[in-house]
Amino acid sequence: MRQCFFCSQNVKEIDYRNVELLKRFVSSQAKIIDPRHTGVCAKHQRHLANSIKRARIAGLLPFVRR
Repeated sequence: MRQCFFCSQNVKEIDYRNVELLKRFVSSQAKIIDPRHTGVCAKHQRHLANSIKRARIAGLLPFVRR
């Protein structure tokens, strides 16, 4: 099992305005990637999902790509 990216970088909060970071955890179809593939722990996956959803509502990330 991989080390969690956010635990290893000692990240306290995942900011929804940091689009470049969030894009790493979103597929080419703009879906949130499963934590089994990304290696993110459960705690950070919850924060990551909320940040991605906030960024979508703010218009920083797309809901869907065609």
